[in-house]
Amino acid sequence: MDLHTDTNLLGLLSSFGRQDERNVLTLNVLLLGDRQSGRSSVGNALIGGDGFQTGICVSGDAVTTEHRLLSRNFQRFFRRQGAESDLTLRVVDTPPMVLPRPQSVHELCPEGVHVLVLVARADLPHDNTHLEEQVETLFGTGWRRHALVVLTHADHLEEAGLHPSDYLTQTSDWLRALAEEAGGGVSFLDNSRDWPSIRGRPLRDRLLRLSAGNHHRALTVRTEVSL
Repeated sequence: MDLHTDTNLLGLLSSFGRQDERNVLTLNVLLLGDRQSGRSSVGNALIGGDGFQTGICVSGDAVTTEHRLLSRNFQRFFRRQGAESDLTLRVVDTPPMVLPRPQSVHELCPEGVHVLVLVARADLPHDNTHLEEQVETLFGTGWRRHALVVLTHADHLEEAGLHPSDYLTQTSDWLRALAEEAGGGVSFLDNSRDWPSIRGRPLRDRLLRLSAGNHHRALTVRTEVSL
C-alpha cells in the first residue's frame, strides 16, 4: 500500500469514527411558581416524562417540598455549526411560594442557571411582584434576559373564547410587564392535552432559542445573599 492510499484509508476510517460523535449542549433550567401553578407539570413536559410528582397532598399542602433535579438527554436534537448535537436538560423543580435557597441552587447547578421558567396559571389572577424582587436578589439585574413565562391551563381561555394575545392585554400590570420583558416571551400550555408528547417539544425548542440568544451563558447564583 502506497502512502497516498494509506492516507486515504486513514481519513476514511477517521471520518467513519466521527459519525457517532456528537456535541452535547447541557442547559440548567430552574422552575419557579406558586403552589398549584403547574410548575411540576411543566418540568415533566420539558423532560418528556412524569418524574416530577404533581397534584396536592391530602392535607392540601404542596407536593414539592424540596428542590429536585431531573435530567434527560435528547439525542440529535438540533444542529450546531453543521454538526448534530444532543441537548441535555437538567431541570430543577422548587418548593412553591418561596424563592429557592441560593446555596441549594448552586449545589445543583454549579455552572449557573441558563433559563428561568416562571410558571403561572392563566385562569387565576396574578400579583406576584415580590417574585421579581427576590429573583433579582438571587441572580442580579440581568435575569429577565434568561426568563421564559409559561402560562398553564390555557384551555380555560379557549373555553371563554379569549385569544392568548387578548388575555395578555387584560391581565394584571405585573404579568403583562413581565411578559413583555422576559427574553423568552410567553408560552401557553393547554392542560387538557398530553403534555410530554404534545407540548414538550415546542417548549424545549423555545427554551433552546432563548439560551442561544444569550450565547448559552448562564446566570450566576449569588450565594452570598440572604433571603
